[in-house]
Amino acid sequence: MKLLLRLMQIREASIFLFILLFVGCIGLVNPAFTSGGSLGLILKSSMILLVLAVGQSFVLITANIDVSVGSTMGLSAAVCGMMLTHGVSGSLSVAAALLIGSCIGAANGLGVSFFRIPSIIMTLGTLGIVRGYMLFYTEGKWIEDIPFYFKKLSSAAFLGIQLPVWIGIIAAVMAYLFLTRSSVGRYFYAVGDNEAGARLIGLPVKSITVLAFTFSGLSASIAACLFVMNIGFVPNQTGTGIELQVIAAAVLGGVSLSGGQGSLFGAALGAIFLEVINNSLVFLKVPAYWNNAISGFLLLLIVTGDSRFQLWLQSNGKKKQQEQENMSRSKLPKSGEGGYEDKVVL
Repeated sequence: MKLLLRLMQIREASIFLFILLFVGCIGLVNPAFTSGGSLGLILKSSMILLVLAVGQSFVLITANIDVSVGSTMGLSAAVCGMMLTHGVSGSLSVAAALLIGSCIGAANGLGVSFFRIPSIIMTLGTLGIVRGYMLFYTEGKWIEDIPFYFKKLSSAAFLGIQLPVWIGIIAAVMAYLFLTRSSVGRYFYAVGDNEAGARLIGLPVKSITVLAFTFSGLSASIAACLFVMNIGFVPNQTGTGIELQVIAAAVLGGVSLSGGQGSLFGAALGAIFLEVINNSLVFLKVPAYWNNAISGFLLLLIVTGDSRFQLWLQSNGKKKQQEQENMSRSKLPKSGEGGYEDKVVL
């Protein structure tokens, strides 16, 4: 029991246990949900949200927000799909998509850091511009006839793990190592925790902000390539509304909206948890029009429950620490017996 309580104090471990508990509960209702094939498909489909949540975490940690990731993903997917259908090689199409996503992210970062535009306003404007340009670029049509070799990549596997899952794992691990093992990575937390203080000690606050938004745009374009690979066509509404799920996944994973706190692995697990919730409704045979309402309710229930549980763990830990300190003091010699208090007086 003590081991379980200690594990629950670690955010990533608590989310992982919540996922296991949720999967177990749904599996009791419909055993097909816990089959290897179903869980593999859920994991594969969650990689798009996972990559987006990892990129969004960089922005949230710097106390900003990026609501343009959905439209960035949509335009990147449209460019990638359009180039593929015109016979351009897969590597060039992917490179063009990554470049576009990075440029959109960098433009957001420049607007926020150098022109002092609030991040919510800047990225809302970008959302509208990019979404409008995507419809102009595609003429409002779906992009179909993606080459078969590109679609087949989604089922390619190495060591039993499919390519989209490898891409998600590699992206999350590289981002984690950069954020936690490099001096530049730690600057993101410093900027988000206290921007004025970070500026006073000479940290490149503006550059870090631009870099955070660039990473977010880059992750949106990686997610776009995964989308084209997995789905095999590009609807003209690709990415619409996904920004709310991305932010919810990061917050569920413990990334603070006020900045300075959060773990990329937590955000990745939060994305997987959201995908598990969405897919569980299919196995529970819930009508599709209830999906958003039930997913939102479950998200609120889990976040509130987890928040209350973490507070209980903290108060319980402080109480035990206080009891241990009181017991230690009671064992010390009292005043007049050569104890600690006499030594202080002397």
